[in-house]
Amino acid sequence: MARTPSNMLALGTRAPHFELPDTVSNQILSLENLKGKNGTVVMFICNHCPFVVHVNKELVKIAKEYNSEGVSFIAISSNDVENYPQDAPDLMTEHAKENEYPFPYLYDESQEVAKAYDAACTPDFYLFDSDLMLTYRGQLDNSRPDNGIPVTGEDLRKAIQHTLKQTAINFTQKPSIGCNIKWKNKNV
Repeated sequence: MARTPSNMLALGTRAPHFELPDTVSNQILSLENLKGKNGTVVMFICNHCPFVVHVNKELVKIAKEYNSEGVSFIAISSNDVENYPQDAPDLMTEHAKENEYPFPYLYDESQEVAKAYDAACTPDFYLFDSDLMLTYRGQLDNSRPDNGIPVTGEDLRKAIQHTLKQTAINFTQKPSIGCNIKWKNKNV
């Protein structure tokens, strides 16, 4: 299992615009269509990564919990499906349905969105405030597939609470750890 950390995009960065196909609704959706009134979580995930599989249930739980508070969740897969066919859009659709994703699961075929966000791994989390300014980036929590720590979503939950209250995030933002994004061009 590869262990690639987040690149930790600079706090205060404005969320890069995107328009991507949603593998669930078959519609082209944009950040502007999907952003939440009080916050937006952009997650780079994929179907097969053991780090994502490890946290899927908690992602669904957190999204359901905070949707009612005006926080939207957006999942994006940017993996090279030619070399990793298990992440193909039709399988993303199945994966989203099987895991009961309450959020869109977008396909970044060009990988330009992942590059714009400086995403490095799956899962990689970005939390933006109501003005789409980055307040948090990094891990969901300290749990990993092989470390025996329960999945709680503690770090992302605390960050969302601070963002909702419009208070500074006063804890160390740790990089997420996961499988590297499967780039089409290895020189990225």
